Amino acid sequence: MEHAHKKQQVAISSVVASLLLTAMKLIVGLLTGSIGIISEAAHSALDFGAASLTWYAVRMSGKPADSKHHYGHAKVESVSALIETGLLVVTSAWIIYAAIERLIAGTTEVEVTWYAFAVMAISIVVDISRSIALKKVAKETGSQALEADALHFSSDILSSAVVILGLFFVSLGIVWADAVAGIAVALVVLWAAFRLGKETIDVLTDAAPEGLADRIEEMTMSVAGVIAIDKLRVKPSGPQVFVEMGVSVNRTLSVEKVQRICAEIEQKVREEFTLADMIINTRPIALNSETIAERVHVIGLNHNLHAHNISTNLSEQKKFITFDVEIDQQLTIKEAHDTVTALEDELHREFDGELDICIHLDPLRNEEHSTTALPAGVESIVRETIVTVAESINKIQDVHDILIRKSDTGKLFITLHCSFDDEALLEEVHSLTSQLEGAIYHSLPDAYRVIIHAEPLYG
Repeated sequence: MEHAHKKQQVAISSVVASLLLTAMKLIVGLLTGSIGIISEAAHSALDFGAASLTWYAVRMSGKPADSKHHYGHAKVESVSALIETGLLVVTSAWIIYAAIERLIAGTTEVEVTWYAFAVMAISIVVDISRSIALKKVAKETGSQALEADALHFSSDILSSAVVILGLFFVSLGIVWADAVAGIAVALVVLWAAFRLGKETIDVLTDAAPEGLADRIEEMTMSVAGVIAIDKLRVKPSGPQVFVEMGVSVNRTLSVEKVQRICAEIEQKVREEFTLADMIINTRPIALNSETIAERVHVIGLNHNLHAHNISTNLSEQKKFITFDVEIDQQLTIKEAHDTVTALEDELHREFDGELDICIHLDPLRNEEHSTTALPAGVESIVRETIVTVAESINKIQDVHDILIRKSDTGKLFITLHCSFDDEALLEEVHSLTSQLEGAIYHSLPDAYRVIIHAEPLYG
């Protein structure tokens, strides 16, 4: 909103300034008969029309995106600048024609007066002030329409100086100097039109500003986790830059990690290009450094299956892979087998050469039970049984935080914590807790679910 207000304020002030300059130059040009001043009046009249168009354009461009204009209205400014380019070319052609006609006729009726010099001097002062103001706001807001308006006023400074020089030579008796000054003004205007037209056409044809794509690519590749950029499209629209990008990432990364990579790319780009609007697509790819376990795990996830306890044996001709997967316990054995068969088929396509796969099916429980506490006496007996069983297994220490609940069917749900020496290997700890779990099931036939949490003794 602040940018929109600044743009409209500086645009309307340019409308007023160009209108006053047009009136002054036209009056003085008609009084003196100077084609140089009249051409400057035409130039200022063009500036007035362009400034009015710019004011309308910056008002329109500030509107947000809607159902019909998905990228907003910022290109209204570019259309405005293109129209200004056409006006500049037409005006220049008229000035050159009139000047050449006067040169061929060899006659002039120019009256050099003090107010002719005065009005051109005033024009230069106003043009300098407007050009500085417009360039400042254009840079702050990224407005192409204001930049075009600033270009108009900048060209006016030089063309006004040329007219003053022409009047000076006319006062010395060099009568053709005024017509030459008019042609010089027209050439300056044509050069301004060329520059403005090129920039405008670039924006309307979605040409990316030079170096912008390279800079975005450089920032993207600096983000950890980005392997390659598959596609990069940059579309400027007024002060905004729309970026569409495709990047390759390791397929073993989690969805959350990939999202963090995309968020970091956006953050880096927006630090330099504040109004960047980005769409990032990711493509998971396999790396040569992937282990067999990682490849199995990823393919399992693609089938919504969690593969774990992955073990691989390699020979010269064959790979032997075994692992566990969790399958919904409500499935029949036929349904479960069909599910893992599809997984096996993809694994055979993934790995080259002979492959032997053996998959253990674990029932995936996803149940909610209402449970109650045991009577105090019964709970004490169950607790003592658990502690006694744990004491019978070497290296299990400090059994604590035992929680015992009973379901409405009389089955027991048991959780407990136990400690191990800090240097014990996880593989050994897992074996011992599995042994304890089996012993509890054996000692407590009503136990339905036993969960054991292992932790370091002094950790």
